[in-house]
Amino acid sequence: MYKAPITISITGAAGHIGHSLIPRIASGALFGPDQPIALRLIEIESGMKSLEGVVMELHDSAFHLVESIETTSDPNLGFQGAHWAFLIGSVPRKAGMERKDLLGINGKIFVSQARAIAKNAASDVRILVVGNPANTNCLIAMNNAPEIPQERWYAMSRLDEDRARALLARKTKHHSRDVKKMTIWGNHSSTLYPDFEHASINGKPVTEVISDRAWLENDFITHVQQRGAAIIAVRGLSSALSAANAAIETVRSINEVTPHDQWHSVSLCSDGSYGIDPGLIASFPTRSDGNRVSIVQGLPMSSFAKKKIEATVQELREEKAAVADLLPH
Repeated sequence: MYKAPITISITGAAGHIGHSLIPRIASGALFGPDQPIALRLIEIESGMKSLEGVVMELHDSAFHLVESIETTSDPNLGFQGAHWAFLIGSVPRKAGMERKDLLGINGKIFVSQARAIAKNAASDVRILVVGNPANTNCLIAMNNAPEIPQERWYAMSRLDEDRARALLARKTKHHSRDVKKMTIWGNHSSTLYPDFEHASINGKPVTEVISDRAWLENDFITHVQQRGAAIIAVRGLSSALSAANAAIETVRSINEVTPHDQWHSVSLCSDGSYGIDPGLIASFPTRSDGNRVSIVQGLPMSSFAKKKIEATVQELREEKAAVADLLPH
């Protein structure tokens, strides 16, 4: 039985993450082995030649699921008919650049992209923001496209979750699949809080499997917060393979029914749960019924966790204040 293609728009398509992400999508890792896709790849004008090379590789791969490939530097064309939009492209932070400068530069990009999505995308479009600062970029975009329901906007915190799960697995000589219910709270930044108190390893609470509380409260958290910087120090480039994988897994966790013994971290528009300001884009534990994503409710919070969450939420408040001129009133 023929399936209509799903149209997927990707910004920054010629970048490192895009180059890792696109073949995964084209091979069926995102929507399955029998779902055709139409790719709309977006780059800035100076990146179009490099994007041409990506398309050549896609053609040479002869992916049987790819119905069409369109390339453009015009967001209005790039988001035309999109069912999913991956907003990967953003200006990277450079030496001497303050975070607020980065917020301002990227913020303007996400204003124009949001308006192009609202004007041109499919009526059921969903958006995943990957380009950093992802949470506040998502906040800016969401507020500049009020026509699109807030529950269709997401920012990626799954990479941090995966990093935390992998570290706990290595520490205890388990497989990462044995680590479940790992929550990332707050911002995708060095203030994020990886919540070991509600996570489990082989069905047992992490705090029972790892008795070294000092390690959990210090080295573990710092490692997860600083992992991106550690990869840059070794590789000379930021995470691409793992970021692309996390983008795939984020969308799958949104589209698929979450197992009863699991939840996943997604940054989305806060409804006030756990005292996090309504309207902020913050990472929460989430479950999906295959259509709608909901925040896991009722988790007890220790004083340690509350302090960590407050710190990362405060950073989100400060970022929101820094881009106030980009948020319609």
